[in-house]
Amino acid sequence: MFKRLAIVTLFFLALTTLAAAQKPSPAAQAQCKFSDGKTITVDYSSPRMRGRKIFGDLVPYGEVWRTGANEATTFVTTANLTVGGKSVPAGNYTMFTVPNQGSWKLIINKKTGEWGIPYKYEADELGRVDMKVSKTPSAVENFTIAFDQACTLTLSWENTQAAVKIAEAK
Repeated sequence: MFKRLAIVTLFFLALTTLAAAQKPSPAAQAQCKFSDGKTITVDYSSPRMRGRKIFGDLVPYGEVWRTGANEATTFVTTANLTVGGKSVPAGNYTMFTVPNQGSWKLIINKKTGEWGIPYKYEADELGRVDMKVSKTPSAVENFTIAFDQACTLTLSWENTQAAVKIAEAK
């Protein structure tokens, strides 16, 4: 009898641990490598759409968004960059965005280690740059940050994608 109780208890403990490990917004990473070996790494939490209206509702238009879920999204570069025409020295930053229906702004912030909202870090901004906004070919369930081979940064979720060209400064 004691063995059976112990087995059932361990089973429920294992299920509870497994359920706790499955976050609704799991950690994700995007990385771009330049030909000289220098990198850009973006660490973020990837929320799911789960039938919700995202932009203009869950993520309001015209307000600073932490660009993911949970902790603020980090932007770490080992190269000096030009992001949408703005100079960004090698270093550790936090990335925020301001989504609007037809235009987005990318914010590169020098303050790191914050949760993400409410946004109160305007004095620490390195700069804001325009992002090109377009519709996705189909719905994107998982918020995704990605780089293409040219290191263009693209954010995709719901039916929207926003992109900005990033280049290594010479």
